[in-house]
Amino acid sequence: MPTFTAKQIANWLYKRRVSSIEEMTNISLLHRKQLNEHYYIGKKEYLYKQKSMDGAIKYLFSINNRHFIESVYIPEKARATLCVSSQIGCKMHCLFCTTGRQGFEGQLTTGDIINQIISIPESASLTNLVFMGMGEPLDNIEVLLKSLEILTANYGFAWSPKRITISTVGIIPELKRLLEETKVRLAISVHSPFHAERMSWIPIEKKYPIKKIIGLIQQYNFRFQRRVSFEYITFGRLNDDIKHASALFRLLKGIPCRVNLIKYHPQQDTVLPASDLKNMIAFRNYLNSKKIICTIRSSRGEDISAACGMLSTKKNKRNFLF
Repeated sequence: MPTFTAKQIANWLYKRRVSSIEEMTNISLLHRKQLNEHYYIGKKEYLYKQKSMDGAIKYLFSINNRHFIESVYIPEKARATLCVSSQIGCKMHCLFCTTGRQGFEGQLTTGDIINQIISIPESASLTNLVFMGMGEPLDNIEVLLKSLEILTANYGFAWSPKRITISTVGIIPELKRLLEETKVRLAISVHSPFHAERMSWIPIEKKYPIKKIIGLIQQYNFRFQRRVSFEYITFGRLNDDIKHASALFRLLKGIPCRVNLIKYHPQQDTVLPASDLKNMIAFRNYLNSKKIICTIRSSRGEDISAACGMLSTKKNKRNFLF
C-alpha cells in the first residue's frame, strides 16, 4: 500500500476512533479488503459498570472472552481521570492489594490498554490518565511503552506526557527504561521507609529495595521536566507514626517530590488495620514542616470496590464467563 496509508489508518484509529475497517472510507476498497483479511480494530464495549455514591464509575472489560479487567473513571471539578489496568491480575503479591492476592492471569496487549480509554462514554472528556489499576505496569514494559507512544505521539492521541502517571513498586531495570524513553509522570509505591517492613508487605522489596529505587530517582531531574510522587498507604499503628514520617523524610530528602497519603481500605482476607485520620494528619503535617509537600488523597469508589488496592475480577468469572 502507499506509505501515506499508514497516516490514514492512524487517523481513523486514534482521531476518528472507528470500530471497523469498513469505516475507513478514504482507503480504497481493495486495500480495505486486504486489511480485513489480516486485521481487526479490536474496539470492544465494556461488559458492565457500577457507579459509586461519590461519582466514580467502575468499568468491567472482557479479555479474550476468558479473563476480565477493571478500569475506574474518576470525575472531579476540573479533571476527569481514568485509572487503567496493565495486566490481568498481578505478580507482585502485595499483601494489602486485592489484585495482588488474585494472582497473575496474563498480560494485556497495547490494544487492550487503548480500548479501556476509547470505549467508555466519558472518553472525550478525559484530562488525565493513571496506570494505577490492575497489574504492575513495568512488568509489562514493552506493551506499556507502545501504549505511551500512541497516547503521546502526534499520529495518536497527542496527549502531553504530563497528563499521564505511571504507578510502580519499582522494578529497577524497567524503571530506568521508563525514565530514559518517556517523559510521563511517576508515582512510586513506598508504604514503609524500612526494608524489612516494606518487604513483608511488598515482596519485590527483597530484589529491588526502596533505597536503590530512590538512588535511581536521584539521578534524574524532577524539578522542571517531570514530576515524581511517592504513594504511602497508612496502616493503623503500623506505619502511620512520626518515627515512620521521620524515616520517610530522610529517605526522600533532596528530591523535589510530593507524598500522597492513602487511606487503607480493610478487606475481608487481610488483618491489616486502617489508620485513624488523626494519625494521617499528624504524618502529613510533619512532612510539610520539613518542606516535603504531603497531601491526604481523597478516597473514591470505596462503596463499589473501586478504591486504591480494591480491584479484583475473581467474582466476575461466575457471572460473565462465556
